[in-house]
Amino acid sequence: MANVAVIGAQWGDEGKGKVVDWLASRADIVVRFQGGHNAGHTLVVGNQTYKLSLLPSGLVRGKLGIIGNGVVIDPEALLSEIARVGAQGLAVTPATLRIADAAPLILPLHAALDRAREAARGERRIGTTGRGIGPAYEDKVARRAIRVADLAEPATLSDKLDELLLHHNTLLAGLGAATFDRRELLQRLLALAPQVLPFAEPVWERLDEARRAGRRILFEGAQAVMLDVDHGTYPFVTSSNTVAATAASGSGIGPAAVGFVLGIAKAYCTRVGAGPFPTELTDATGTLLGDRGLEFGTVTGRRRRCGWFDAALVRQAVKVGGIQGLALTKLDVLDGLPELKIGVGYRLDGALLRRLPASPQAQAAAEPVYETLPGWPDSTRGARSWADLPAPAVKYVRRIEELVEAPVTLLSTSPERDDTILMRDPFEG
Repeated sequence: MANVAVIGAQWGDEGKGKVVDWLASRADIVVRFQGGHNAGHTLVVGNQTYKLSLLPSGLVRGKLGIIGNGVVIDPEALLSEIARVGAQGLAVTPATLRIADAAPLILPLHAALDRAREAARGERRIGTTGRGIGPAYEDKVARRAIRVADLAEPATLSDKLDELLLHHNTLLAGLGAATFDRRELLQRLLALAPQVLPFAEPVWERLDEARRAGRRILFEGAQAVMLDVDHGTYPFVTSSNTVAATAASGSGIGPAAVGFVLGIAKAYCTRVGAGPFPTELTDATGTLLGDRGLEFGTVTGRRRRCGWFDAALVRQAVKVGGIQGLALTKLDVLDGLPELKIGVGYRLDGALLRRLPASPQAQAAAEPVYETLPGWPDSTRGARSWADLPAPAVKYVRRIEELVEAPVTLLSTSPERDDTILMRDPFEG
């Protein structure tokens, strides 16, 4: 049996929550390996709807959840999320959740700096969630981060705060924002320590034991390939690597153990926040997709921009993300449209490109080149087999496979967990 890594193949919000939940029911361990509480998965289980940001999705299925060292953790946000799902009847304890002791912490000063920078950018703002994820990753790379293990050492915590505040208070003051008091921050962290530390351990050891025992591990990615800090539409990206290779480094397991890489893509395309979006629709069709697809961010609550499926973009994500199969979601949102368009490339300065250029100026100037396919008047909602799909819908899916150069191994036809057509079991490799 193979392990499985799930990553987004567009700009996030592709419906990973349902797919991860569906896979988690067959896994033993579910691991979050990058990002912070700027990610969001919505899971519908019976009559309960869980909105998760940091907690691994497998917890709602009674699976062991692990937050890897590649995640930046706001301890207050984590404890708040644990309390929120607890009020819904889902108990999260050290027996069901383990956290890498090497994971960096997000502090209030990180969120303050994030918001101050966005305000200073004005019209050039990136569109971050303002939750401090970027500044926390900066501190990690600069080797001044406070990590989960440091909560157990008050003297270490005190020394590290001195270095952090020397850096951050200078920046905050320069941006005209309020600065932070060292003593208050120290007391805040010391109060959080006994609540967080019972979850902490070197999770790489547990994952190595699980691998040796042949247990199924599901690696749960946040955001998506086109938000990857190296491979995405930079600078309108997140602050971590979102490709499947990060599942190894972000959890402490060898790359050979990551297993089958499943990319999630909508049957159309959406994006939250600023940045290039070549196939975006600002007309009535774009509004229709947003209304039917209930396109509001789980974390931000912001309306998502909507557009046609961009096969050139997803093909690029397949190549750099290591995607071996696609899960195509929300096919039913396209029901009833008389015709559909698929972006097959971009025209830039008279040249035809099959990839997005690296330059943000070129990305903004790239014009989509479309292929038009017939729509279908019949409903696909709730379909659970190929035989349930209208012929034009099958043709649409098959054409996507050809253009992105990857098979559609799973097809989702509604938010309901069981409304899924499986062509290949990812856990079978």
